[in-house]
Amino acid sequence: MRNKVLLVLVVGVIAALPAVAVAQDQRVHLSIGGGSTTPNSEVRDHLGDGYNFTLGMQVNVSPILGIEGAYSFNGLGSKRLSIPVSGIPGAATVPTDFFADMNMQYGTANIVLQAPHGKVRPYGLTGLGVYYRPVKVSTPSVGFVPGFCDPFWYTCYSGGFVPVDRIVGKRTSTDFGMDFGGGVNFGRIFAEARYHYIWGPTIEPQVNPLGDSSLTTAGTAQKANGQFLSTTFGIRF
Repeated sequence: MRNKVLLVLVVGVIAALPAVAVAQDQRVHLSIGGGSTTPNSEVRDHLGDGYNFTLGMQVNVSPILGIEGAYSFNGLGSKRLSIPVSGIPGAATVPTDFFADMNMQYGTANIVLQAPHGKVRPYGLTGLGVYYRPVKVSTPSVGFVPGFCDPFWYTCYSGGFVPVDRIVGKRTSTDFGMDFGGGVNFGRIFAEARYHYIWGPTIEPQVNPLGDSSLTTAGTAQKANGQFLSTTFGIRF
């Protein structure tokens, strides 16, 4: 039994060697992967850690030079912020929880420099991209739900007040950015890390249209630049 298992393993390794060689010699590669996305610098104070799902295609101009196009979806976790809230303008404030949620989608074009041969082939890359970032800010509240009965939800509810999330702000921004990083190819498997820097919009303080200074946003104009580190593991075809 042990000899049969050993024979199967040897045959599998021998069969995999031509596939690795073909993977190195072929000109066009498709890739699929996933991993973690972490906000950096000031962004980390406002958004939580998340995940990424990435699709890419690389065309090798030469054994050491490639051009890559990639799309990635990044879901970022909620970040809780405590903001003072009052029942009426000018009254005493109470710290209240607000939550910020954002996902980020981007497409990038990169130049890739890579080791031409070997079972373990490191590579580096850099390029430009377009980043789409919708963000939603909500705070816990309560709402009244009338009684209902839905057999497809397996639920009958008599009615009453229930916890809800009240959306206090939604906005999207599409901006240019850049990424740079590198990784290692292990045959058809790869592991990489990329750093993304996004030139975001300028956010101006808002003046209350009724002229009430207590309802005017405090502070000065700020740039909503983004900085993220993504770590991805996947397969190249």
